[in-house]
Amino acid sequence: MSDRTILIVGGSSGIGLALAEDLVAGGDRVIVTSRSAATAERVAAELGEGASGVAVDISEPETIADALAGVGRVDGLVLGAIERDANTIREYDIERARRLIILKLVGYTEVVHTLLDRLEPSVDTGIVLFGGRAKDAPYPGSTTVSTINGGIDGIMNTLALELAPIRVNSLHPGIIGDSPFWAAKPAGVLDGYESRTPGGKLATVVDVVDATKFLLFNRGVSAHSLFVDRGWRIT
Repeated sequence: MSDRTILIVGGSSGIGLALAEDLVAGGDRVIVTSRSAATAERVAAELGEGASGVAVDISEPETIADALAGVGRVDGLVLGAIERDANTIREYDIERARRLIILKLVGYTEVVHTLLDRLEPSVDTGIVLFGGRAKDAPYPGSTTVSTINGGIDGIMNTLALELAPIRVNSLHPGIIGDSPFWAAKPAGVLDGYESRTPGGKLATVVDVVDATKFLLFNRGVSAHSLFVDRGWRIT
């Protein structure tokens, strides 16, 4: 087992859970979060020795400091908690928009602020912020999502400057065909997206996990915004 501890906000399901499984298998310790204490504890138990769980709801940023009070030294931080929102201008839902904006732009930042005294000020320490390709590949109803994911790069740049030598990067997945959200779509839904991807295949969860680890651990990379979409933007 390594001496690294990686905190994954949003690590109890989906891509965050796949990352936690990979890191534990490689010998790292992980802390996974969920809004539910029972879920966080269950997932940590399933991950096995070296994993622990913490309950935190980053859409309520005033509660983050207390929720993370028991977390010790952290050698890497992945902010991957998301909520999906289709919020059109014609049927704009202010409450849904406000919740998502707070969750990612305020919640992500407050997690970093809370953990500053536990993040080793070293080039070996990495922070990865999850955005998404909607930031520059919008779709009907993506106004809030596109705006927030663009804002993730703004946070990345300011944190990379203020926190150096700690490295801060952002990751923007495209449509991840085997992720729980997309894999559950009815047959044929993904065909149109696949046809627009060079090679005719969508990026996978493993691709995103590998990209996250690259940004987290590569000592030469900071303030970098990385797409994981199998080149979808060039078609």
